[in-house]
Amino acid sequence: MATCGLAVDELTKLKKRKRDITMMNRRNFSTALLAGAAASLISTRGTAANATPPKARNVVLVHGLFADGSSWSEVIPRLQASGLNVTSVQNPLTTLPEAVASAERVLARQDGPTVLVGHSFSGMIVTEAGVHPNVSALVYVAARAPDAGEDYSALAKTYPTPPASAGIVFDGDEGRLSEEAFLRDFAGDLPKAKAKALYAVQEPFQKALLAGKTTNAAWRSKPSYYAVSTEDRTINPDLERFMAKRMGARTIELKASHLSLISQPDEITRLILEAAGQRA
Repeated sequence: MATCGLAVDELTKLKKRKRDITMMNRRNFSTALLAGAAASLISTRGTAANATPPKARNVVLVHGLFADGSSWSEVIPRLQASGLNVTSVQNPLTTLPEAVASAERVLARQDGPTVLVGHSFSGMIVTEAGVHPNVSALVYVAARAPDAGEDYSALAKTYPTPPASAGIVFDGDEGRLSEEAFLRDFAGDLPKAKAKALYAVQEPFQKALLAGKTTNAAWRSKPSYYAVSTEDRTINPDLERFMAKRMGARTIELKASHLSLISQPDEITRLILEAAGQRA
């Protein structure tokens, strides 16, 4: 009888062990299934933004508010020295559709893969025009990076207002930045003489420009790069970080004012070269 009882006990233990193994396998399967489901929910924009871009020989640069095409004067010769064909768009700063059209005309002239680069407000243009078939990668330099149809002004209001905003003055529908705000909040890390020269070529913008919304979000489908200015007083640096993270961009942070393209041109050039499939 004792032997029979022992056999029953062993059989019970074996059955229990089998149930435990089955339950464990089910839990592992469920965990894997949930992990796979979670992975499938990750936005495709992250995959696109982090994809390796094709090698490009063209770069199109777009300036933002309070500036003109010469704001890229420190970056242009560095890119040209690397053998790249470079064009700086003269943004009309009138309406968003007209500004986008000016960039698209330049993009259409490029003879192959092209890196589209935008500073400040022109991140709107990069986001909209970046779907052009010639564009192989996007670079945002302390720039706006809205989603399609997003109200950028509403997004910006979720962060503390940067000091430069108080320095915008209007003559009717034409806006510009006061000299004091330009030197302190826009170009704060530049030598004063250089900042004043840039102030002298400041291009006024039309109020209608600020009302525009993008219909595309090129960063959802193109490899994207972002340079955050940690000392920015024109766009809140935390807003820049949010936009860069949202697009899944390859991101660098520079201890720079809003004009990192002038105060730290070597770093900005290296980022553009990376987007062009080259190494500085």
